[in-house]
Amino acid sequence: MIFILSDDAGYADFGFQGSTEFKTPNLDKLATESLKFSQAYTTAAVCGPSRAGILTGKYQQRFGFEENNVLDYMSHNGLMGENMGLPLNEKTIADHLKNQGYNTALIGKWHQGDADRFHPTKRGFDYFFGFRGGSRSYWELDEFHQSIQPQNKLEFGFEVYQENQKYLTAALANNAVEYINRQNQPFFLFLSFTAVHTPMEADPEDLKQFPKLSGKRQQLAAMTLAMDREIGKVLNAIDLKGFSDNTIVIYTNDNGGPSDTNFSNNYPLSGTKANHLEGGIRVPFLMRWPQVTDAGGNFDKPISTLDLMPTFYEIAGGNTKDLGPIDGVNLKPYITGENKQRPHQTLYWKKKIAVQFEMGIGNCFATQTAQRSYTT
Repeated sequence: MIFILSDDAGYADFGFQGSTEFKTPNLDKLATESLKFSQAYTTAAVCGPSRAGILTGKYQQRFGFEENNVLDYMSHNGLMGENMGLPLNEKTIADHLKNQGYNTALIGKWHQGDADRFHPTKRGFDYFFGFRGGSRSYWELDEFHQSIQPQNKLEFGFEVYQENQKYLTAALANNAVEYINRQNQPFFLFLSFTAVHTPMEADPEDLKQFPKLSGKRQQLAAMTLAMDREIGKVLNAIDLKGFSDNTIVIYTNDNGGPSDTNFSNNYPLSGTKANHLEGGIRVPFLMRWPQVTDAGGNFDKPISTLDLMPTFYEIAGGNTKDLGPIDGVNLKPYITGENKQRPHQTLYWKKKIAVQFEMGIGNCFATQTAQRSYTT
């Protein structure tokens, strides 16, 4: 099982989503081989909570992981600082699949807690190469930046730090290819790219491919091209190992594109990352599942990234009834037509908003809770 997650991509910034500006030949080819989900939603409009929902199959509000842990931007409720991370009593996709006999790997961004106790290798992942934080440079960190951003240092396993001289997107994909080539048992690979999250740092050679674009839009196009090229390498590695006919591949994005910071395009959706309009929570989603999904088909009923965990678990031979109370569902009976109902009748979103009021003496903080539900 290979799950590929990009970061902050625009809804319309792929050829298979209608873009004529950006070049994504490998994902476009994957789309022709996959079932496309035209109404796929994340559980949050920012990356930390969204990933918590993916990993557990539960709405992240159930266990207090409602916000990104960013100093001065939090509402001062729930988990904070060193305590901010995926609670240790929550089981992850990797925990469940490891119990089913799968080797499990996370390559790339974690963002589920910087403290040692939250480390991926303590949350069910047999193998880890990446970094603990939420974003970092695409280039090698010097000693100064490693000292002020310890959570963003590249790490092999647990506390083995070593920067890579390659462009980060390529370094992650190369490591994924090496991991695939070593496998001789069922495996689950979560390839968690930082692309196309800020900082806007593109390879100069990729920038040359977009002479008609400029500024951040050109940077984004080049970063997207790099990610697509590296995804192509991973898909090719599956072919070369002879795994293609027995491997499910899923590609999606963690939340909507932040058009104000990386100039992503969420057309025709309104809104951006960090808000709960469609542009903040609706994402591209492809599933290539041999003998199950129709190549080039479309599933138009709303699904949630909560559904990934129970779907993977069923594929591994588990029974979702054994998972206890979760919010996601196994998608297989819906995409095969065995169950003709909608996977979800209602989807929910909740966001805490910290508002600072200037008072006569000092400052006062108030928290407003905004809720949205979508009945499908």
